[in-house]
Amino acid sequence: MITRLAHTADLDAATRTAARTLLDAAFDGDFTDEDWAHGLGGMHVLCWEGDELTGHASLVQRQLLHRGRALRTGYVENVAVREDRRGRGYGAALMSTVERLIRGGYELGALSSSSDALEFYGARGWVLWRGPTSAFGPDGLVRTEEDDGGVFVLPVSAALDPDAPLACDWREGDVW
Repeated sequence: MITRLAHTADLDAATRTAARTLLDAAFDGDFTDEDWAHGLGGMHVLCWEGDELTGHASLVQRQLLHRGRALRTGYVENVAVREDRRGRGYGAALMSTVERLIRGGYELGALSSSSDALEFYGARGWVLWRGPTSAFGPDGLVRTEEDDGGVFVLPVSAALDPDAPLACDWREGDVW
């Protein structure tokens, strides 16, 4: 396995297509154009076996509001490993690189996890957010109850209370 790190601007068309195809397959057709767009504009971690893409993760910058502070956040998106390569350390390799980037450039990391991956992120030291989640929408603060219990943070330098409210910046599609 070879892991490559690249900014969106440095991905050629074939690599972008391979990443999107991998994500479409990994999420069983439940991966939208908005989901894809959420992972663009930042860094991509790509796992390769020869010329085949076997894993992908993105890290983009977002702002999270916690206790009156806007926090510079490395937000993890589009994490997937090809189904026939799961359980072989590809996800750990992807996340090790992402976590290094977060620790070196952000006040905290954050992500929204599927129910299948809760244990994976918890075992890596990510903290499950217990407080209420919200998003700053065009008309103000909007509660996102459906995301409660699925948001994780990776503390770096920000003082966090995982029982307090946490809000993210607005975007189309899934806000978390």
